[in-house]
Amino acid sequence: MLDIRVSDEPIHLSSINWESLSREDCGAGNSFFGMVRNRNHGRDVSAVAYDAFVPLAEKTLQEICNEAFSQFGSKGSIFIRHRTGKLQVGELSVVIVVHTPHRDEAFKVCRYVIEELKVRVPIWKKEFYTDGETEWLKGHALCSHADVES
Repeated sequence: MLDIRVSDEPIHLSSINWESLSREDCGAGNSFFGMVRNRNHGRDVSAVAYDAFVPLAEKTLQEICNEAFSQFGSKGSIFIRHRTGKLQVGELSVVIVVHTPHRDEAFKVCRYVIEELKVRVPIWKKEFYTDGETEWLKGHALCSHADVES
């Protein structure tokens, strides 16, 4: 089962229907929660804005999920929510919840989905800095900046 939505609605963890994700043949779960942080590449961030071509974004996310299940010999369920619009520091921007038969698959599927999302899904991110400047960021799997802060 895939439950995928890209929208401007705030993500509330209480909205995740955990029971609908559960399957009798799945004994493992893994999740990823992405939140807006206050620093990126050495700059103070006040907010971010996400823009997306929603129909293509959701279609691409479905393809990525199917690839992940195929690649890792797994079956199960995946719940994805990704925000659009302007978000403040601390707000959830993306949530991925994966249920699979075994834990190794759950970790691999979840990691694959978030990494592929970053480079393939038509969602664009604009950062707003505390000094008043803004910048559209490139999607990437691994950051090449040497000054990245954890």
